[in-house]
Amino acid sequence: MTERPEPPALSSGRLQRSELFAASRSLGVPDDYGRTRGLRRVREARALEHIGRDVQGRDQWLAPRAARAWERMRSAAAGDAIELNVISAFRAISYQLDLLRRKLARGQSIEQILRVSAAPGYSEHHSGRALDLTTPGFAPLEEAFEHSAAFAWLRVNAPRFGFRLSYPRGNRHGIVYEPWHWCWHEKPRTP
Repeated sequence: MTERPEPPALSSGRLQRSELFAASRSLGVPDDYGRTRGLRRVREARALEHIGRDVQGRDQWLAPRAARAWERMRSAAAGDAIELNVISAFRAISYQLDLLRRKLARGQSIEQILRVSAAPGYSEHHSGRALDLTTPGFAPLEEAFEHSAAFAWLRVNAPRFGFRLSYPRGNRHGIVYEPWHWCWHEKPRTP
């Protein structure tokens, strides 16, 4: 019998979240980041369900209803001979802060980082509703994913399962085009 993996630790408590936001600001995230980017702070998921492993073999998690929608969508895609693979799902605010620190340590500027990643506390990944996806033959987190059959399938079918492309070209948030980033919303948008 295989052991069930432990869910990731949440950045619980108002004080801890406050400390994480202060740490973000100390690293260069502007005080008015949310307002100028049109982004709201995102609460971390209260409950998480294991959705399997990502392309690097790491356990991944989503909020329960998003996890069920993902499973239905992945199954429907497979029925159409489309393979959808997870790159990333839930991320705690503390994980997003560590990601920011690692990118700064590699010499990226805060401006460069915030064009490709939401600041800690503002990422849809915190909600447990967002997925970064890929498919065989396409490098993870690359714009070329938009030329895949998987992306074409998602554009047509993801809304049926409540998933939306969060960062289309020219989005108002100043985040680069991310054809791989899809977020589940409780009520699907009607066309």
